[in-house]
Amino acid sequence: MGASAPQAPQRQLAEVEGVLERITYANEETGYTVARVDTGRGANDLLTVVGALLGAQPGESLRLHGRWGSHPQYGKQFTVENYTTVLPATIQGIRRYLGSGLIKGIGPRFAERIVEHFGVDSLDVIEREPERLIEVPGLGPKRTALITAAWEEQKSIKEVMVFLQGVGVSTSLAVRIFKKYGDSSIGVVKNEPYRLAADVWGIGFLTADKIAQSVGIPHDSPERVKAGLQYALSQSSDQGNCFLPEERLIADGVKLLQVDVGLVIDCLAELVAEEGVVRESVPGPDGEPITAVYLVPFHRAEISLANQLLRLLRTDADKVPAFGSRSETPVDWTKALSWLARQTGAELAPEQQEAVKLALTEKVAVLTGGPGCGKSFTVKSIVTLALAKKAKVVLAAPTGRAAKRLSELTGAPASTVHRLLELRPGGDAAYDRDRPLEADLVVVDEASMLDLILANKLAKAVAPGAHLLFVGDVDQLPSVGAGEVLRDMLATHSPIPSVRLTKIFRQAQQSGVVTNAHRINQGLPPLTDGLPDFFLFVEDDTDNAAGLTVDVAARRVPQKFGLDPRRDIQVLAPMHRGPAGAGNLNTLLQAAVTPAREGLPERRFGGRTFRVGDKVTQIRNNYEKGQNGVFNGTVGVVTALSTEEQKLTVLTDEDEEIGYDFDELDELAHAYAVTIHRSQGSEYPAVVIPVTTSAWTMLQRNLLYTAVTRAKKLVVLVGSRKALGQAVRTVSAGRRHTALDHRLATG
Repeated sequence: MGASAPQAPQRQLAEVEGVLERITYANEETGYTVARVDTGRGANDLLTVVGALLGAQPGESLRLHGRWGSHPQYGKQFTVENYTTVLPATIQGIRRYLGSGLIKGIGPRFAERIVEHFGVDSLDVIEREPERLIEVPGLGPKRTALITAAWEEQKSIKEVMVFLQGVGVSTSLAVRIFKKYGDSSIGVVKNEPYRLAADVWGIGFLTADKIAQSVGIPHDSPERVKAGLQYALSQSSDQGNCFLPEERLIADGVKLLQVDVGLVIDCLAELVAEEGVVRESVPGPDGEPITAVYLVPFHRAEISLANQLLRLLRTDADKVPAFGSRSETPVDWTKALSWLARQTGAELAPEQQEAVKLALTEKVAVLTGGPGCGKSFTVKSIVTLALAKKAKVVLAAPTGRAAKRLSELTGAPASTVHRLLELRPGGDAAYDRDRPLEADLVVVDEASMLDLILANKLAKAVAPGAHLLFVGDVDQLPSVGAGEVLRDMLATHSPIPSVRLTKIFRQAQQSGVVTNAHRINQGLPPLTDGLPDFFLFVEDDTDNAAGLTVDVAARRVPQKFGLDPRRDIQVLAPMHRGPAGAGNLNTLLQAAVTPAREGLPERRFGGRTFRVGDKVTQIRNNYEKGQNGVFNGTVGVVTALSTEEQKLTVLTDEDEEIGYDFDELDELAHAYAVTIHRSQGSEYPAVVIPVTTSAWTMLQRNLLYTAVTRAKKLVVLVGSRKALGQAVRTVSAGRRHTALDHRLATG
């Protein structure tokens, strides 16, 4: 046998200490970071460091373990394999550390004063004699107490950090684990690592599994398999499914966990017995029965929503009796509709008249239809007639923007569904079956966005006899959360009465946006020549398309149409990843719209940098924030950022100011570009849509249709004709796994 090729020598492991000066690049998905570190040879002689540094903050002194190497373009650099934070020992290091905003209550100004007063002993004084801080000019007892508390917390966190970094947990997750469990953090991580996936936002099963392996939990432990099965179901619910067929769940479990199929089947049976999941037979797509496995909350919500809708539909009580057949003085509809035409200044088309009658005579009804077909005017007519008969009308929509629009349209106040129900920490609503809403007619706009859990909370809060009207476009993307509530209510055998508006009104026919939305929905390519409000910039190369998208959104559209790039223009991408994905476009758009400026405070978190003026969106439901919680998809602008108080303030679309501590910034993402899914329910004066072949798997008709229908005045597509053709031709594959339609049909 011939000799094997000589192995490249493995470079020696080395150790470097220094102060992290700045992070030049960070990828939050992989954790890969490029940073500049001052190793003490002066600020002009910085070392380039690459590798896993996510979580480290500028100003921290780091002990880095890794290997020396060189880069053909950037020269000598150090590749980090792991790091620990250490307390700085030099005056310059201490000044930089204290001034970086890492300790609450100390900004650059007070750092300067503390170091001037105590010199190299500054950190010792804070550690051992914090009461002496009062000697520093301008530091009163209040701020001294704040600094002392922050230092203590930092110290406790550091101990937990050292342990967690040893088992491969990033700093930002370690902070969150510490916030959740405090001093018992290490115990929980060692003994019950799978609890983390359920308890701590941002830690999924995969992270918990990695930790579990590090602390020695066996690969075939039943606890691991059960946690894995629940994770597979929760991943599936993130993709919109309310359940998974049992066979599919078992196959997913085997693949995910890499264990024997028999063990997965046994553990699933244990989970059913422990009531961790529910198993039930439901009809499959072809009508044949399949065994469905649900997470408990989705099973409960599906049964409850079906029962509640049927209960409302069939009750004899009527809170809007003037329009019912049992009324002593039944409404003369000819008179009512001509009075309405005088009030609103326009006649209703026959299908609109039918929708008005339906909403005011049936207890539950659905109004659907595409753009330009008069849904909004129909809703206004329904509300006008109901108010004329002294009915108490309540209007709601899933997002702040949609609620604002509904209010402008009807002239009556509207709120988000979350605010209407007054959701509390933990997700419970102040209004439910025992305490229903004071309403005779409840109208919910943008109902395609309602997921199963929220729709159930809403239906429970409607009093028997009140009328509930769902309004939405069923051809748009289904909700981000699990379920297809609007589609299930419109299913063939559904008992819920509905009207579909199909006639496009004349003024709407003159809009390229409306015309093309309907063309796309019918599987026809949009018209892209000679329209004043619909454009296609052809660019086949994905990287170039990304650059062109940014140029169009940040420069060309604002110049030509006088629109504000932050407030009026929204970039909508088919997916988050890739060169023309929302993640990368946000980085490029931020650089174009809100660039770094000397003296402008900023805060880096993971791979993102936040600045005053940034357009941001909340990416999880947080019931603890604001008046009634802040919800996934809420958009706002950063109005203040204090490194001293370690806090950032966002003014949301609903005109509410929300504060975020720096360690909560992973709840925020930039929103110059968002995925089309996240744009549901919002409307923007102009949208710019990159349509590139790199998003091939996501290019579907309802995705493109949803994006185009978000625009009020202007659509600009950027990308390739091939990708656009793919999006128009591809009808999304299959329905989500839900059984609401079956439960409604069988009563």
